[in-house]
Amino acid sequence: MKGQGILHDTRAIDTVPLKMVFYLVLTGTIIFLTAASWNSVSPFFTGYNTEDQINGLSVELLSIQNGHARNLLVPGSIEGSMCTVRLSLPENVRFLALGVDPDPDADGNLSNSLWRPENNTILVQYDSGHRSRFIINGENMMFRQGSLNAKGNWVIDPHSVHDNMGIVIERPVNGDYVFELVLSDRKYTLSHF
Repeated sequence: MKGQGILHDTRAIDTVPLKMVFYLVLTGTIIFLTAASWNSVSPFFTGYNTEDQINGLSVELLSIQNGHARNLLVPGSIEGSMCTVRLSLPENVRFLALGVDPDPDADGNLSNSLWRPENNTILVQYDSGHRSRFIINGENMMFRQGSLNAKGNWVIDPHSVHDNMGIVIERPVNGDYVFELVLSDRKYTLSHF
């Protein structure tokens, strides 16, 4: 065998197809296990992204609380402190609620039970029924749904359900959301959407 080149050595040529099949099966198994583990890990990353966005929302809402509140009882009052928050929550988020629990019995129906006020709270409910509750530290923060009046000013929505307790954003929770500090009988954080 001395003197034969590598191109002429055929001693193990019959094992090449078997090795190729073995390596293809091994590669397929690795790809399958990676895909299966991604399905287990992906909700964690989705939840982390949601939590990060909610923390950003909390910071923005806190930033306007010590600012100027527009007096709704005085026509022509200058606008209150405002913030704009961009949210892009996953498709499996049913709703985001600020200052209220619109589904206290957690059955997925927002209209079959009385809403429960929860000041300083942000609640996220998923399709699975899982809920995440975030507490905003600081002074008492009350939320109200806003609407445009005939003069084009944002006021507390008089036609909102459940005595206009809190703000509920139903799916899709995706876009820019504007909040303003206003004063009526007390100080509220008013939505402009």
